[in-house]
Amino acid sequence: MGTSELVRAELARHDWAALGCGCGDGAEHVPLLFETILEAETVRDMRGYTLQDHIVVDTSLYECTPPAVGVVLAALAGHVSPPAREELLEALSYIAIGASHAPGGLSPEEARLEEGCRAAAHEGFWVLAHIGLTGNAYEAETVADICAALGLGGDKYADYQHLLRGRVEARTKRGRRRY
Repeated sequence: MGTSELVRAELARHDWAALGCGCGDGAEHVPLLFETILEAETVRDMRGYTLQDHIVVDTSLYECTPPAVGVVLAALAGHVSPPAREELLEALSYIAIGASHAPGGLSPEEARLEEGCRAAAHEGFWVLAHIGLTGNAYEAETVADICAALGLGGDKYADYQHLLRGRVEARTKRGRRRY
């Protein structure tokens, strides 16, 4: 598949070495993780390369997480292999859950990271909507969950979440739900 120019541009916008990573080191290795995942045609090609434990650990957010959301969305805007797409959506799903903590219970740093993730997701909403409306039922459900967890508010977002949930329900009733 390859790393698109859009992804390269998004990666180049950030000083990854200056950002903290979930693995405990600086995030200078995160661009290589993205490139390897995006170059992968099969799960085997990605063996040992995952965004989990780097841009997000379980649901914990790190300094590199908000810029990584922009990279994930830039990647999803283009054509990626099914295993890469699954890895990107899974990471975004964990990030969304991590960014959905109850207000008031977050440290100022956690609140800043959460807001950065939310802002990046708002900017890339159309990418998410496109995936949810054109992908399989699992992708539609994942995108609806991401939108709900990030609190993408307003009537437009509620309408799209309703469309996505309806799409999942229709596919499930027809027995065509695929993961």
